[in-house]
Amino acid sequence: MKQFIYRINGQEYIVAVNRKDESNAEVAVNGTNYNVELVNDQEEVTLVARPAAAKSAAAPASAPKAAAPAKGGAAGSKAIKSPLPGIVVAINVAVGDTVKKGQTVAILEAMKMENNIQAPADGVVASIDLNVGDSVLEGVSILSLQ
Repeated sequence: MKQFIYRINGQEYIVAVNRKDESNAEVAVNGTNYNVELVNDQEEVTLVARPAAAKSAAAPASAPKAAAPAKGGAAGSKAIKSPLPGIVVAINVAVGDTVKKGQTVAILEAMKMENNIQAPADGVVASIDLNVGDSVLEGVSILSLQ
């Protein structure tokens, strides 16, 4: 499997090519799977910019942008990082909230499964580095605790 990050009109898309043959490919764009038919097999193709259709595999209009690298949080804080690439489907805390070790602070969707992200220790939420709907790569800070 090959994975690429494309920036289209300022938004980043994580594209994984799962399988490809002469005329078809299976790709995942920001975690959503698509079957794509190859129309032209030439090396160079001139593209004309036009709005993407709602279900287009090339650039889904509703796909969230990929998250930026970790913001670092407040001084002396401990970042809670994404253990895998996925899409943030919920953030269960707000800045200033007190959390207990093991409490679910966020939920990531990866490969059609929801993954609970738990606080590794007691603390207070110092920063939230992502928004619901953001795509996140492994190791990117989701939030920070003090």
